[in-house]
Amino acid sequence: MKFSAQEEYGLRCLARLALTENKRGLTIQEIGRAEGISSANAAKLLRLLRIGGVINSARGQTGGYRLARKPEEIKLTEALGALGDPLYDESFCEGHKGVADVCANDAECSIRAVWGALQGLVDSMLERITLADIVAPEHETRERARAVARETHEKMLERLGGEPFPTPARCRRRVSG
Repeated sequence: MKFSAQEEYGLRCLARLALTENKRGLTIQEIGRAEGISSANAAKLLRLLRIGGVINSARGQTGGYRLARKPEEIKLTEALGALGDPLYDESFCEGHKGVADVCANDAECSIRAVWGALQGLVDSMLERITLADIVAPEHETRERARAVARETHEKMLERLGGEPFPTPARCRRRVSG
């Protein structure tokens, strides 16, 4: 499973805007140069983010792109939603039915259940991580992502009525105890 280059570079453009101290924002050329992408690619990504309501733009010589809100108010679900499609949605099966009018597994599809659960986990995590989290120092972002992953995992298991997977510490206790 991969995230697209569009999502990766789009988040990098957002991070660049979050970190700028320039009140007017940044131009397409400045963002492209800073992120090592062409101006055309930067323009495409910034257009998607603007249409998605994540950033604003101003025209003219003093114009540029700025975040629409504070970094701590921009959730990654919103940013990634502006940049591309989710991993799975209800229309997914429609595009994977082969040559038939309806998927051969439409009535009973355990694969659909897995994709739906995976999308739920991804959405739960990304809903709780903000642009402010990803512009923090990497070690802080890593700890935040781990904490959110743990909490998301525990909440999902509560809903499903299951036990959490053993953590490395739990595994060591079982082996040594």
